Amino acid sequence: MIDTHRLMIFRSVVATGSVAAAASTLGYSPSAISQHLTALQRETGLRLLERVGRGVEPTPAGRVIAGEAAKVLDELTALGSTVSDLRAGKAARITINSFSSAGTNWMPDVVATLTREFPDTRVRLRIVDELAAVSDNRPDIALTVRLDKPAQVSGYTHQDLVTEPYVAVVPGDHELAVRTTVEVAELEQYRWIDNDTSHGPCRQAMLNACAAAGFTPRFVVETTDYPSALRFVARGVGITVVPRLGATDLPPGSRALELTNPTPRRTICAHIKDTESGNPVLTRTMELLRTAARPA
Repeated sequence: MIDTHRLMIFRSVVATGSVAAAASTLGYSPSAISQHLTALQRETGLRLLERVGRGVEPTPAGRVIAGEAAKVLDELTALGSTVSDLRAGKAARITINSFSSAGTNWMPDVVATLTREFPDTRVRLRIVDELAAVSDNRPDIALTVRLDKPAQVSGYTHQDLVTEPYVAVVPGDHELAVRTTVEVAELEQYRWIDNDTSHGPCRQAMLNACAAAGFTPRFVVETTDYPSALRFVARGVGITVVPRLGATDLPPGSRALELTNPTPRRTICAHIKDTESGNPVLTRTMELLRTAARPA
């Protein structure tokens, strides 16, 4: 068995980049940290670290171990929370997966209401965009998006919450800003801000609309999320196209326009674990989600 305490120390060394920094962070002496690392390498039979300048960095094997250690330690932390809840008499819990824009716009009110109405239930929210995460960590409810037919997940019932259009977001002083709608083909001539470098389904809906209009966007900046992309738009760097939910809180200096010919759309779905279908907390969660998804 691998010592989890040594895994924690190894993870700290990888995160800080040096034995001395990890020792300072954890309150150990550098020699104690080194001894734990030596023991861990002996336990695994692997060389996990190599010196680089005055610090250290993980070997290829060390990077794999660090990644797996993070999962193990996260699960142990979750287990510790469960033990604490049980000691406090809070046996009930609900886990929700949500993608980022729903997590930002819907989930604060949903979670606040659940914790107020069900004070003895622990609500755990994960922001994960991948549908695969539903099968991987088996949440009680998972919010996902789809472009076409629903994805079937074993042990889960699927419900569509809303199908929403995309909008073009332009700087406030842009020549298009005086309008309320724009055709997708008209956007070809402008510089674009990419908002999903992971190339997920939401980005694909935008690319499909551009392909239908006969062009590929000219990206000048690549970002990983909608808020980052919208900030570049507000500073006049370029335009971007996002689902309406992603444009709920536009930064000052930007404006959203309806897209036509074609109008890209995505459907927001909920996957509910079959074994929890009678859980009143889940029933209330779905009520709150349907209310949040209702067009204003």
